Amino acid sequence: MPPSHPNPGTSLLTRPTLLFRVREWQDRASWEEFHRLYRRLVYGRARRAGLSHADAEDVAQDVFKRVAETIKDFDLNPERGSFRGWLMKLTQWRIADKFESLRNPAAPAADYDGDPASAGAAIESLPAPVSDDDEWDREWQQHLISAAAERIARQVNPRHFQVFDLYVLQHWPVLRVANELGVNPASVYLIGHRLTRRLKTEVARLQQQLG
Repeated sequence: MPPSHPNPGTSLLTRPTLLFRVREWQDRASWEEFHRLYRRLVYGRARRAGLSHADAEDVAQDVFKRVAETIKDFDLNPERGSFRGWLMKLTQWRIADKFESLRNPAAPAADYDGDPASAGAAIESLPAPVSDDDEWDREWQQHLISAAAERIARQVNPRHFQVFDLYVLQHWPVLRVANELGVNPASVYLIGHRLTRRLKTEVARLQQQLG
């Protein structure tokens, strides 16, 4: 079944760029949308690095605290790089902090300012998969697809999204989808093709919005 969201009108895709909207702390709807979109990425990276659920939650909270403190000063110029890259570094540093605190509970957490030079030792101490830019890019792409699919789920006929979810996202065979949902196999092809094109469009829009 498609995911449900209590306030679909807050979607970042219907309003100006999210990264600029969240500079205003009073914009609660934008912050909720920002947290919903990015939390899975940060939390998932922390879990794959080997942290427990509770420690990964701590990392996510630390990351978003730092984002809240610095987002007003974030500059999307080529020298600083994309928000995606900055978020990756920030997440890596906080994961390194957590591992260090587990090894030495008495050690204070570092307070990095977004400058890679200030956290070289922390990055070097990370497990190898976590510091892999290609892995982060793969996670980012999956993150975009999931967010785009949620967007589509709120817009289309629920039955059509079920077909799309099983056939395209879960890779069920056409006949299995048709039998499971009681639809014509030709309809499965048509719905899958139409919503796949729509998914690609939504992913492209998210890439532009999220940096």
